[in-house]
Amino acid sequence: MSSAPRSPTPRPRRMKKDESFLGKLGGTLARKRRAREVSDLQEEGKNAINSPMSPALADVHPEDTQLEENEERTMIDPTSKEDPKFKELVKVLLDWINDVLVEERIIVKQLEEDLYDGQVLQKLLEKLAGCKLNVAEVTQSEIGQKQKLQTVLEAVHDLLRPRGWALRWSVDSIHGKNLVAILHLLVSLAMHFRAPIRLPEHVTVQVVVVRKREGLLHSSHISEELTTTTEMMMGRFERDAFDTLFDHAPDKLSVVKKFADGVYLVLLMGLLEGYFVPLHNFYLTPESFDQKVHNVSFAFELMLDGGLKKPKARPEDVVNLDLKSTLRVLYNLFTKYKNVE
Repeated sequence: MSSAPRSPTPRPRRMKKDESFLGKLGGTLARKRRAREVSDLQEEGKNAINSPMSPALADVHPEDTQLEENEERTMIDPTSKEDPKFKELVKVLLDWINDVLVEERIIVKQLEEDLYDGQVLQKLLEKLAGCKLNVAEVTQSEIGQKQKLQTVLEAVHDLLRPRGWALRWSVDSIHGKNLVAILHLLVSLAMHFRAPIRLPEHVTVQVVVVRKREGLLHSSHISEELTTTTEMMMGRFERDAFDTLFDHAPDKLSVVKKFADGVYLVLLMGLLEGYFVPLHNFYLTPESFDQKVHNVSFAFELMLDGGLKKPKARPEDVVNLDLKSTLRVLYNLFTKYKNVE
């Protein structure tokens, strides 16, 4: 029995050898070209940042070198981050924020990562200023975060502008996790609200500024002063008799250091006002820093009760053996009680 002849099975069309090879080659070259462009851009950024003033940045992220035309980005030179005074400044500010927000159960571990969205800054300002800001409690979107930051920073500016503070931060710089801008903001808040902390003086960092122009990255270095002296940051720029006194006889004033633990100040107020200060109200032999601060703070309260103005010096300044602050406190006592017999 014969069967009907089968029609030939159609074979798939073979691509021409040249078409297949060139197509694959073109795709491969395109992918390699894109990868090389990204790699070159990252390398370009690193080379722009690396200079004799700055060692190779091991912590440069790719996004730090992928800039739009005319876009600018700043970062602290790693060498400056290792400076002991810079580390102390960051630690003091971190501890202060966590102390202020302890009741909110907020723990800040890294300034730029924890403050950029405005949530912690909102709570910090509300606690320090005793106010309530009209902002959403939690915002996840970038627009919402920047709106919150705008409201918080406007409230900060209303507080600081009358004091003549230079506002060296913005919504974009804070939200962009610019550590220099965040530190400027925190130092200003600490000084304005007379935070019970001692900021290290004369903290300066080297800042690397990277800008893209005509497709190339260009870098420069600038020095950024984060703190000056405590007196200048508190706004006391004028020279007075105490400055002259220090200019001519700074070595003859060590006797005032005896007031650093606050004991003499407390007993002196009792003598001047004519009453006995119960010993349970202060530490007669203070051992810790906190006990000394307690004593000086208590002495300041007695001064207010006696009709004196609130001392400009902070208790921490006196305990830290700040001679000029101590002299100002004693001078206020002298001017009030000099005619008392």
